[in-house]
Amino acid sequence: MNEKAILEIHDLDISFRTNAGSVHAIRGVDLDLQRGETVAIVGESGSGKSVTMKAATGLLDSNATVNRGQVLYRCREEDGTERIIDLLRLPKKVLRRDINGRHIAMVFQDPMTSLDPTMQIGKQIMEGLLLHTKLGKQEAQARAVELLELVGIPQPEKRMKNYPHQLSGGMRQRVVIAIALSGNPDILICDEPTTALDVTIQAKILDLIKDIQHRMGLSVIYITHDLGVVAKVADYVNVMYAGKIVEVGNVNEIFYDPRHPYTWGLLSAMPDLETDDERLYSIPGSPPNLLHEPRGDAFAPRNAFALTIDEKAAPPLFKITDTHYAATWLLHPDAPKFELPPELRARLERARKEAGL
Repeated sequence: MNEKAILEIHDLDISFRTNAGSVHAIRGVDLDLQRGETVAIVGESGSGKSVTMKAATGLLDSNATVNRGQVLYRCREEDGTERIIDLLRLPKKVLRRDINGRHIAMVFQDPMTSLDPTMQIGKQIMEGLLLHTKLGKQEAQARAVELLELVGIPQPEKRMKNYPHQLSGGMRQRVVIAIALSGNPDILICDEPTTALDVTIQAKILDLIKDIQHRMGLSVIYITHDLGVVAKVADYVNVMYAGKIVEVGNVNEIFYDPRHPYTWGLLSAMPDLETDDERLYSIPGSPPNLLHEPRGDAFAPRNAFALTIDEKAAPPLFKITDTHYAATWLLHPDAPKFELPPELRARLERARKEAGL
């Protein structure tokens, strides 16, 4: 395991048993998270983003089978010692008792599914504190008030007695973040944390998570389909398609020098005030049905730049720089030369100028 990494996923492979057959949802995923960094996993619905991180937290459904792989976590104990744990090898009870909340916490997209509507929010925050720390009831109550203040909720003492339905969507999401932080975790996993919120509140929640990350020294993983969120928060980006990472790089490499046709499609589909097109671009076709695992490159049927070999063999990750890799045969030395779509090329040039690159 890399000395700087706090979490590493190696060759993760997961299937789900269904009435229609076995769905091969995750097909050899590799991912790493350095201490203090923010990594984004981006892709369409069904690409495997959430399943990958649920495997790390023991939240996979009962019909899931982990075929192979490792999820290595560098755990820092209270006495300062470190040990490396393969989270996939831990019994679920142990994982949920000793790791979840205490070392790795998760923020989900809809706060109403995370909060108990019949319990005051103060008690919900205290529940995690009493479970994961050695605080007494009064100390836990005082810490819960501090956490509400940390996440920007005004009059925290008063809000402790509120029920979830008495708060706005943005306030509820702040409470969920406070609960996630109650165990003082090393890693915060944010699964579409702003999807259920309006645009103005989205920006505030993202700024809040970023501010808390710097204050607490957190490592953060964002799971999202929104490239706007990625551009705002991420250090590194993993683009996921049909259960595989198809492009990985730092945020500048992905946004200003994308190499995979799927990444081109995602960037082209982002709204742009300067574009000449009257309609918003959408990637043609649909993601493959993983009940029937695709032969070759899973993106080939939707790829206007597909080569003959794409139908026969899945491409490896080709190295572009030390931090930038993409799984497309277009990067093979023998592949024909190609040009970016003109509108995307113009868009990237505008973005580079705006960023001063």
